[in-house]
Amino acid sequence: MSVSFLLFLFGAGATVGFFSGMLGIGGGIVMFPLLLYVPPLLGLEAIDVKSITGLTMIQGFFASLTAMLFYRRHRLVHASLALTLGLSLFFSSFAGAMLSKRVPDSVLLLVFGSLAFIASVLMLIPRSYARDNETHDTVDFNKTAAVIIGCILGFLIGLVGQGGAFIVIPMLLYVLKIPLRVALGSTLAIGLFSSTAGFAGKALTGQVPFPMAGPLLLGAIPLALLGGYVGKRTSTQILRWVLALIIFATALKIWLSVL
Repeated sequence: MSVSFLLFLFGAGATVGFFSGMLGIGGGIVMFPLLLYVPPLLGLEAIDVKSITGLTMIQGFFASLTAMLFYRRHRLVHASLALTLGLSLFFSSFAGAMLSKRVPDSVLLLVFGSLAFIASVLMLIPRSYARDNETHDTVDFNKTAAVIIGCILGFLIGLVGQGGAFIVIPMLLYVLKIPLRVALGSTLAIGLFSSTAGFAGKALTGQVPFPMAGPLLLGAIPLALLGGYVGKRTSTQILRWVLALIIFATALKIWLSVL
């Protein structure tokens, strides 16, 4: 790998790590298109889709862990929600990741684009911001609905190598009615389950290019912590629209590629 390529990986990790901490996402929704489309534009070697899914999983795990510890200190991680949804995601995500090696790249892109489109539509639905600054001890949720959501989403996000925050957050906000800051903090904890399962599945099937992962993580981990500080001091309205814009832009780019 060239020095330019290593610097690109470091910069990509830093950029995505910051948004991971700020928006409560593992970063795959940003990392996937960044690794897929930008290297050829910069004259660097292209990265195949299966390697990208492995890189997004390992980056998502470490970025989620770093940012989640920050949110936990501020009582914004709902332990019961994280366990209920997280365990459902863990087993189904592992199954999806193991199966993904047999699935054509075009199908993986189609699944990813569909998930991003659904998430972008949900994020545009008007909602109240009145409860968004509540902490975990005032929040309740429907456990049955959480398990069903976890099983279905887990398989799909494991298939495409995502921690799944980009689709989990809209589900928490609009289906389970979780306040935004608790949704962001809990999603990071939930993402640890899905990213751990997905990363294990990708690693066991030889889909993680570990030499590329090093510079990626060096950029991602410290910036995820910085992003957490920025997100805590940013209004929930702004966070929602930034997240919606990122999801929509990614969905549009993926669908243009698919079509």
